[in-house]
Amino acid sequence: MSGGEVAGILVAVFWAILVSFLAVALARLAQTLKATTKLVADVTDRAVPLLSDASSAVRSAQTQIDRVDAIASDVQEVTSNASALSSTVASTFGGPLVKVAAFGYGVRRAMSGRKEEEPAKPSRRAVIVGRTVPAARRAKRKKD
Repeated sequence: MSGGEVAGILVAVFWAILVSFLAVALARLAQTLKATTKLVADVTDRAVPLLSDASSAVRSAQTQIDRVDAIASDVQEVTSNASALSSTVASTFGGPLVKVAAFGYGVRRAMSGRKEEEPAKPSRRAVIVGRTVPAARRAKRKKD
């Protein structure tokens, strides 16, 4: 065998090994593409019902928000009506009721015949548990 024949055989062997590696790589790539296709199909099958459920949930939430908005506007109207009624009652009955109460108080005071006494000032006292304070110190404190 000559050098050219040996080189040709080596190139042929190298080429055969390269082709076999490429065949294995292509087979694995084909398996990966099949698994990816199956995964995408499964995701699509599961995503369509989820999207329809989400759409119906959003529509339901919008309906509830519309109801809450209507209720809030009704509550605001009731609040303004109650405020107006309260101010009307206060202006109508407030002044006369104060006058009647003052009159009743004056009649009671006149009937009892007592003058209003000044409230007594609270005295300052030192409390020491288990000891008595001498009389001189008590007198001094009374002056303060």
